[in-house]
Amino acid sequence: MGSWKQDCWIQVEIMTFEDELDAILAKGKEKAAEDILKAVEGTYGEVPYVFHFMKDRPEILLTKILHINAVLRSSTLDMKTIELIYIAVSAAIRCSHCLKLHIRIASNLGVPDDQIAAAIFLAGNLVNASVLATAARHLDEEAGICRACEMGSEPCEIHREGSRQQ
Repeated sequence: MGSWKQDCWIQVEIMTFEDELDAILAKGKEKAAEDILKAVEGTYGEVPYVFHFMKDRPEILLTKILHINAVLRSSTLDMKTIELIYIAVSAAIRCSHCLKLHIRIASNLGVPDDQIAAAIFLAGNLVNASVLATAARHLDEEAGICRACEMGSEPCEIHREGSRQQ
């Protein structure tokens, strides 16, 4: 049988992969999917939107849950850290449903508000850097500028390869 993990994301009991498969086979995919959704709602008070969307497609829902559980089982990170990562990624990709859900879960796990805010600010820094770097590269390309070539004493790898082929 699996081990109990009080703060896991999908189920209170993290079963082994084999036990999860056995449970699905014993119940059938429809009943297994229904039970998983009830367990998620019982643990977190709600079912994430994407799981609702998948409920009429039990094979997709079950494989999604199996994948999430496999990642969680193999992780050496604690659930508070995992939730902070979920929050940062949700903020970065602008998934408001994801962000609200994971902030609630993190709060329920005892993650302090200042750590949640830090995860959001860090995500914002990365998004900002990505926007600036992408835009700056496009501007440089239009102007025929290669900052990598300017920084070094030789042409950059891309331009060095281009000069060899000519």
